[in-house]
Amino acid sequence: MREGAVLPPGPAHFPPPRHYGNGVIRGPWGAFGMAGPSAAEQRWLQAAEDFARRALSAREGPGRTEAPPLDAVLRCLRSVGGGDLPLGYSFISISDLQHQQCEPCCSHLTWSTNEFKEWAHQGQGSLPMQKPLPRAYLILVGYLTDGRQEDKEQLVDGCLYVKDNTGIMPCELLHFELEWLESLFLFPSWSYIPQTDQSSGYMEILVDPVPISLLKEVPDSIPVACPASAEPLLTSRIPCKKTSKLTVAGELARLGPLLCIHHKTFFFLFLKCFTSSVLVPVLVQKSNQLAWHHVLQLGHRYTITNLSLSSLKKSKQRMFVTGVSSCLLPYCADQVREQAVYSVWRGESTQPSFLAEQLNDSLEVGFEDEPTRTTKESKIISYVGTVTKILNIQAGLFLLDNKVCLCLAYQQLLNYARGLRPGACVELIDVHLLQKPLLSFPFVVLGACLSSTVVLKSFSRLSTPYQPPATSGNLYLQLLFRYNLGMPLYLWLVSLLEMFEERFYCFFGRRRLLLSSARRNSGAAEKFLVPLLQAVVPDREKERDVYNEILAKIHHCPLQKYLTLNPPCQAPPLSAVRRAAEEKSWEGFSPSQLLSPLETQHMVTQELNRRLAWSYCTLTAESFQPRLILLGVLRVSSRTSSLQLQDKTSTLPCVISHKDGSPFASTALIGSLLQVENYQLIVERFLQTDFPSWEYLANLEHVREKKTSVYVQCYFKDVQVLLGAEGQIQKSLRSGNSSSLRKKDNSSLTSELETPEAKILKLEDPKPETRGDGNCQGGQSCTRGTMCVSRLFLVTQKEGLMSRNYQLPGEEDEKGGELQPSFQATVLWLGKPRLWSHSKEMGNLPELEETSCDGAEGMTQQEALLLFMGKSLRWFPFLHLDGLYRFIVPYCSDLEVFDKLCFPPVPVKCLSRSSCPLCLPVQDTWHLQHETWISCLPERWLATRSVLKGMDQRISSIPEVLSNSFAGSLVSFSGDIVGRTLCASPKNEKSSANVGLQKQKGSLLASDHSVKLSISVAPCSPIVIEVYIAATYLQHLRGLLPGAKILFQNLERKISRFHNVYCTYIASSCVSIICLPASHLPFPTSPAGEALSPSLVFLCNLQPHLQNLPQAPRILCHLSCVLTLSLQWVCSLCSSIFKEGRCTRNNPPCPSHIGVRQASARVLVEDGTGEALVLCRNQHVAAMLGLSLPEWEALQNCVQSRGSVFIQHGEATGTGCVEEPEDLIACYLRSLCRSPLICRPILLDFSLDRKPSKIQHTAPLQLRNFRCGEVEFVSQVGHRPSLLCLNVQEVEGDALSYLNSERIVRTSCH
Repeated sequence: MREGAVLPPGPAHFPPPRHYGNGVIRGPWGAFGMAGPSAAEQRWLQAAEDFARRALSAREGPGRTEAPPLDAVLRCLRSVGGGDLPLGYSFISISDLQHQQCEPCCSHLTWSTNEFKEWAHQGQGSLPMQKPLPRAYLILVGYLTDGRQEDKEQLVDGCLYVKDNTGIMPCELLHFELEWLESLFLFPSWSYIPQTDQSSGYMEILVDPVPISLLKEVPDSIPVACPASAEPLLTSRIPCKKTSKLTVAGELARLGPLLCIHHKTFFFLFLKCFTSSVLVPVLVQKSNQLAWHHVLQLGHRYTITNLSLSSLKKSKQRMFVTGVSSCLLPYCADQVREQAVYSVWRGESTQPSFLAEQLNDSLEVGFEDEPTRTTKESKIISYVGTVTKILNIQAGLFLLDNKVCLCLAYQQLLNYARGLRPGACVELIDVHLLQKPLLSFPFVVLGACLSSTVVLKSFSRLSTPYQPPATSGNLYLQLLFRYNLGMPLYLWLVSLLEMFEERFYCFFGRRRLLLSSARRNSGAAEKFLVPLLQAVVPDREKERDVYNEILAKIHHCPLQKYLTLNPPCQAPPLSAVRRAAEEKSWEGFSPSQLLSPLETQHMVTQELNRRLAWSYCTLTAESFQPRLILLGVLRVSSRTSSLQLQDKTSTLPCVISHKDGSPFASTALIGSLLQVENYQLIVERFLQTDFPSWEYLANLEHVREKKTSVYVQCYFKDVQVLLGAEGQIQKSLRSGNSSSLRKKDNSSLTSELETPEAKILKLEDPKPETRGDGNCQGGQSCTRGTMCVSRLFLVTQKEGLMSRNYQLPGEEDEKGGELQPSFQATVLWLGKPRLWSHSKEMGNLPELEETSCDGAEGMTQQEALLLFMGKSLRWFPFLHLDGLYRFIVPYCSDLEVFDKLCFPPVPVKCLSRSSCPLCLPVQDTWHLQHETWISCLPERWLATRSVLKGMDQRISSIPEVLSNSFAGSLVSFSGDIVGRTLCASPKNEKSSANVGLQKQKGSLLASDHSVKLSISVAPCSPIVIEVYIAATYLQHLRGLLPGAKILFQNLERKISRFHNVYCTYIASSCVSIICLPASHLPFPTSPAGEALSPSLVFLCNLQPHLQNLPQAPRILCHLSCVLTLSLQWVCSLCSSIFKEGRCTRNNPPCPSHIGVRQASARVLVEDGTGEALVLCRNQHVAAMLGLSLPEWEALQNCVQSRGSVFIQHGEATGTGCVEEPEDLIACYLRSLCRSPLICRPILLDFSLDRKPSKIQHTAPLQLRNFRCGEVEFVSQVGHRPSLLCLNVQEVEGDALSYLNSERIVRTSCH
């Protein structure tokens, strides 16, 4: 039979409906005519006989053996069918139903087609989108049993079963009688519900079964007399063992759920006196009496015989307990003399109940505005509703009527929630109503405690699936009971666990994720949740006392009181993390926030929009409410060559660093599930704007496009591995699973035992490999399933990732020189390739023993150039200088595999140097394993370490790179980023590499932009070097933020026309993040980042102690004179002179009508120890001239009428500035510059205008004349340093005296 198909009606297995002689169509039911059974009818009878012989074979009776009850079955069928046999139906055994029926179905033996359609239509009323159960024409005959076996003892769970000789299956009934046990029945209407995992399911008995033979006679009741006084027995100190057996009669007031504790199944029931409200608890725990639970009905009267008195060890609470001979009988008033039963359980039986229609009024109260942190008490109500959705079967959460959540987690669902499918009707008695227990939970909750009763009123008529909750290893329930959680915390736990499972089950499988420590080591979910629960439940309440919860006079349970919970943390999918980060980065965003208002007033359009094009914001876990925890599988993309955190929804690029400055190279963590709570979430913002000037920054209509790039950076010590992938290659080789190492057919199935890395690679590259396994050629490579070849090497140089036009041998005609992403690394082979019979043997480094004997000469001949392309690009973030790595070629035994793939870097005819290393293309199937660093080698390899240290790339210092004596053109150095500015690309940077990169896709910045990074030796050092990186390279670079420490390799060192040293990022360059910026750093508005307190210095100290200069220096000086002054208005569009409200450019004419004012001045200052030239710009010019804001604005307006004004002092000859013809503005400015009023003491914050390397450290002293009043002095004066003004402050008399005294104190201290 086809798997998953519903067993078809008659035509497939049985004869079709027939026309009999009287003209009546019998349908599936038929009758034998006068001529006897036909051939088809005989076949049906023969099938029935075979079924009875196989499934209903002879049963051993007392003193005799009963024959197979075929005749009784046929008589029962005729009785049910009105004298006809169901010829259109076939018999089915329990075993066939379990193994052949994979979809839900129902069978109605006596129903017509119209009756079935009406029944199915009524079932769709609450869920119109669901399909009704399909009908199957099957006859089910079997015995009803409670699961007990006569030959051996086994745990009875209190469930009912249908069995025959072929198998046994659980079943649910709406009505049950004790005399039905072990009797043979015909089931005229039933539904079969298989599990979603296609294992055997259960049956729902829709109507009462029909007995095939007479049932055992059980007396309705027996004449008994209740004890005249039960209260003295329950309250007295008489030992329970000395009391006699009792018979108790009463009305069933409360029925507890079936419980299983310490492998003992039991339940409690409470009988109420007929004449009072006194309750008597009865404990039922004998295996032959657990079926009572299906018979008992609230409000009915019962008699229970042979009860004994018992008590709990801890609480000493007394109760009646059934014995082996106890019987449950219906109460009969004629045969039982009613007597009152007293006990210590005085008072009302239950809390006041609510009718179902009153629930809406209760729900409205729950949504009123009330303090969410006040402890609330739940209400106890009764409710009847329809299951409309299963929210979480493992957590015991169901949705009723699309508005109420039913939680059954606080009861043990020993019947595995059978019958609670969407469409079923349930009655809830004495359940707790909790309104808004969790802020993020959308439903009101009805919680069933151990005093609640859940009654199934009707089965579902819909074809809805069934997945039973796990009783063993159920992490939801284990954590619930371990920490005795209330409803708010439990719902929060469920939400976290649901999200966790949904995000990562596709990588590891649900079993590995939800593994519980109760059975073995903790799984990933438990490692994630337990610390969170311990934080919110630090004192951990007492363990739940289920007996006291059931028997106590005053009801107390975990659901009685609750506090609305605002979740303390969240772990959303990565797609939601990206969206939330992007939204937060744009919240309240204004372009004017990115730049200082004083700076923007003087920027032309091009510079203004360029400075706005790239910005960033830093978010932490506390930036989100509630606090955000990052979870993801660590992977590396071969397309972007970046580390990523991945879940089912999305990926998030990440940058991982070590606090000790060592690079992150843990290849063993690929495929591991990581948790990060302390991190920096970086949102890079990219804007395309066309603001004409700063005055339009508030108008967001000029923002044409907004894009973002989100990534996370963290330290490795803040990463917790929830589910590791250590030894994944070894495990894969040992198990013979090569999916993560070699190509695999797409049609093959992926098992849960597959390594995480294999799954990740499949998700990323679903297409088969384009190149064959070049490392396994010649028939020698895969002689043994677990063999592998490895080779150890040291990385001596690594180049950046970019598009190159590499062509491998044999591929000249395939791609025709097409650019493809790639990178290369120069390595040093250590030792020879090694063959391993088992990958787990690779624990030591035997190659280093050989290397130490060969010496340096032997190692220089072992150099190679590794080419990484295609899928091997995934190793880019793990490969670093001074790292020892090992290539592993799985399923290979050819020791020459590396030599066979090598080829010369240039054609042999052009090869001029025999020492040029050979190129080795790294294959996609090879695995890279990081072993250690040179600095971490043990002492026994000190000689080897010293040899290897001499072969690695030299790392220079920034002062060395800035020095005049530095001769190299390629430099490598490390430093801290103190500033990041987007600027136009240098006009002389037009290499062919840049031209090719401009065609690349993926860059969010225009290709004509460059990033200028100001790199300092230390955060407080004034020694700074600029590094320029073209925007087209930035798509592979992350973490270039102010405050980060960076290692640059193979930058090109250049000297500008102003004799300043700077570096550019070229094709052979590479960048590594050594240290992340501090998380408290705000977005920098200046190269220095956050404001630092200035330190007073002397001008004479600027030259000999440049490296000790503080980052925010300040001098108390005297302004001697203004050497040059320039005021001008320029066009915001083309930077031409802007005059009288329009641009002066004529060829071609400029349409701009917006001008930008700019000012600059060069002044001379001295502080008594030396002189300095200070360059001032824009607003600092007004401060130097001592002009107030209104005076400065009036002056600028006057300059606008003429466009520009240039003034120079007599001493500044040869500067190239030309004085304007005489007019009022020029005369005023010249008089102001020569006025003694501007010659005054000031406080000047500054930075060095020229690079320190270009300041003459040994400049000869010069004799200069100074005049003070009528006295003239002659003094030696050194070279004048050039300073850049950052801020100017006026100094009053008192402040001047204080600062002078402070300078004197500092001078005396030094």
